[in-house]
Amino acid sequence: MDRRRFSRIALALLSFILFLLFWQVIVWLGGYPTFILPSPLAVFARWGRLLASGTLWLHARVTLTEILIGLGLGTTVATLLGYLLAHSPLAEQLLSPFIVASQSVPTVAIAPLLVIWFGTGALSKILVCALIVFFPILVNTVVGVRGVEDELRDLMRTLEASRWQMIWMLEVPAALPTLLGGLKVGATLAVIGAVVGEFVAADRGLGYLLKQGQQVYDTPQVFVGIGTLIILAQVLYGIVALAERVLLQWRETDATRGAGA
Repeated sequence: MDRRRFSRIALALLSFILFLLFWQVIVWLGGYPTFILPSPLAVFARWGRLLASGTLWLHARVTLTEILIGLGLGTTVATLLGYLLAHSPLAEQLLSPFIVASQSVPTVAIAPLLVIWFGTGALSKILVCALIVFFPILVNTVVGVRGVEDELRDLMRTLEASRWQMIWMLEVPAALPTLLGGLKVGATLAVIGAVVGEFVAADRGLGYLLKQGQQVYDTPQVFVGIGTLIILAQVLYGIVALAERVLLQWRETDATRGAGA
């Protein structure tokens, strides 16, 4: 496993280096000005200046705070509502049309309303993040809970399990793989939600940094903002993937025991 993981990391680094070389060659051959397509060297130089001045840390901290709170809020509401919909056909019939309708409206169209209603502060961006992660986690929760086999439910009832025991000992472990899959998607979507909210109205955050660079044709700064957002999304995705590996170790253990038997 260590050798395989090392090979993956080495391949990822090699592909990144090749991408940078290809990018640099395009700039050299095309002779593009910096405000059209900056070279990787120009982007890294701008990145270093923004880090040294503390500007990038400030904006990244604001955006990361909005992402984490919005992701937590959206996940909590989606999980609770998804559990309700999975067990209540009536609730599903009543709420599904509104949930689906809310997803038919682009987030960029809802963001200005949230800014009008909740102001230009962090709350409106947090709500945009929560809205954008809500649907995939909701759907995965419903699918996961409904995927529990009836035979296992009957077994738990035979053992006179309480409602809470049914939830924590059967439904949560059974639905956890699907829920974590939705959380992976939600972690990356939350980054998009924060930037959309900051594009609409903000005076801090990576979205504001991107917009500021675009307005003054500081294209290296735009690339720095994009690169930082990619790093944030990769880190959040990696954290969820690590949590998935830790929380689902019991499945690998059971599979190993089954193969050995």
